[in-house]
Amino acid sequence: MKTYYKSLFCLIAFFGFTSFLVAQDAGLDAVIATGAKLEKVAGGFQFTEGPIVDKKGNIYFTDQPNNRIMKWDNKKGISVFLEPAGRANGLFFDKDMNIWACADEKNEIWKISPDKKVEKIVGTFDGLPFNGPNDLWITSTGGVYFTDPFFKRDYWDQDHQKKMPQPLQGVYYMSPDHKKVIRVVDDMKQPNGIVGTPDGKTLFISDMGGNKTWEYTLNPDGSLTNKKLFCEMGGDGMTIDTEGNIYLCKGGVNIFDKTGKKLGTIKVPEGWTANLCFGDKDLKSLYVTASKSLYKIRLKVKGTR
Repeated sequence: MKTYYKSLFCLIAFFGFTSFLVAQDAGLDAVIATGAKLEKVAGGFQFTEGPIVDKKGNIYFTDQPNNRIMKWDNKKGISVFLEPAGRANGLFFDKDMNIWACADEKNEIWKISPDKKVEKIVGTFDGLPFNGPNDLWITSTGGVYFTDPFFKRDYWDQDHQKKMPQPLQGVYYMSPDHKKVIRVVDDMKQPNGIVGTPDGKTLFISDMGGNKTWEYTLNPDGSLTNKKLFCEMGGDGMTIDTEGNIYLCKGGVNIFDKTGKKLGTIKVPEGWTANLCFGDKDLKSLYVTASKSLYKIRLKVKGTR
């Protein structure tokens, strides 16, 4: 009998491991489309990160070690959008469809126009280089929030990159005119993923080092107040849907409702699940960058940009 069940499990793992695991968490029924399976839509990369969606539903993401930004088009497939790309990590579209990038080759924030012109926006704070901007989120008025943890890269060769340049791993806000940068969080061990609500009132930040995700009130001057624990999990990238559910990458995709209650985990068959966004024209597909691949799964709920 034991041999039978072991063989049956192996067959399930081989032919439908992902969908089998997704179905284990009953809380996901409210989010995942009925019968939906996690699909691998593109592979062969070195390490994928920073997915974002354009107005047509196409996905842009980074293949950071290969120093390029990729584009996934549901009709045309995969292509290279920009190479080299400053070792870009997290990305975000502003209202004019410029791509903002955490270009950590030289610890900078870039703005990339639709015709691929690159502009370095900022690279220092208090006269010191950033540690390595990792992820960012832009408000409807153009204010930019970004996390600045320290993950030493094997491609760094500058003296200031061999040890942490800043005195701490913080979170920053840059004003819409790009003239003012302030540190808005200074008490996290290793901030990483970041996302705000569509109404611009609340910001969520994942502290990977502290293994917690925090919730803040956004103020007109860019400052953050009313810090509150959202959930007892910190991870990599994160996003939010129109129902207020938070999607957090750590050992797969962990989904929490707006109160911080965990609904379940979408298992991803890769060594690391890095980041995610919503895509397709209806924003009802969740795209996940995980190690060497890009994945997709259909949802019942609509995502945000």
